[in-house]
Amino acid sequence: MNRIAKTFNTLKTENKTALVSYITAGDPNPDVTVPLLHALAEAGSDVIELGVPFSDPMADGPVIQLACERALAHHVRLTDVIEMVRRFREKDQITPIILMGYLNPIEIMGYETFAKKASAAGVDGVLTVDMPPEEAEGVLPIYAENGLDPIFLVSPESTVERFKIISEHSKGFIYYVSLKGVTGVKAIDTVAVAEKMNELRQYTDLPIGVGFGINDAETAKAVAQVANAVVIGSAIVRRVEANQHDTHKLLTEVSDFLQGIRRAIDSI
Repeated sequence: MNRIAKTFNTLKTENKTALVSYITAGDPNPDVTVPLLHALAEAGSDVIELGVPFSDPMADGPVIQLACERALAHHVRLTDVIEMVRRFREKDQITPIILMGYLNPIEIMGYETFAKKASAAGVDGVLTVDMPPEEAEGVLPIYAENGLDPIFLVSPESTVERFKIISEHSKGFIYYVSLKGVTGVKAIDTVAVAEKMNELRQYTDLPIGVGFGINDAETAKAVAQVANAVVIGSAIVRRVEANQHDTHKLLTEVSDFLQGIRRAIDSI
């Protein structure tokens, strides 16, 4: 059982909802990433998604697109991201880390090389936006051999048949995209999310995390009442961008924001 499964099992016994936090590796500069990862964990993040900078992040809105641009300006590559995880693990052996990104950097490195290096560094899961389960058959055994959980996305448009396929190939948890479109641009319909959660749980025992459009404590609390995990990305990255020239203020602002989210989630 890897860190992701352990975390969700522990939270289930405590009747708590997971807080999953996203940042882009190397944003606003590579030296900030590891301290920021620790700040996320200390502020109450149960799982961390670490974005791999990519020049065409198709599922991400302008906030995360700009984060990728800031990271790429510092020439941050997949090898650098893996090294950041390794450095994080020097002090934190508990908090699960999921690498979130796109297929090209992994293909360039090679699946086996990537899986071995990521696992050795302390990565627990991989969410590759543009690799659906049907195209992952050759990759999944490699991930399994190296203890990496494949995380897949489900959208509001996903049919029951589609969800069954995704559920069959997923490990760790399933990521439900709560709205149509890209990250960080709309508010979500929490009533619709609740209805979808009830439907999806008929077909899987895996935890389901909800992301896209969760920007404040009130929305996080509403989602936490129906989901196993609340995923927050753009709202964090906005604070990184606003404080990119002041590392101390950046860490403080992000920590304060997440502590408020944590309190809201735990209050249900």
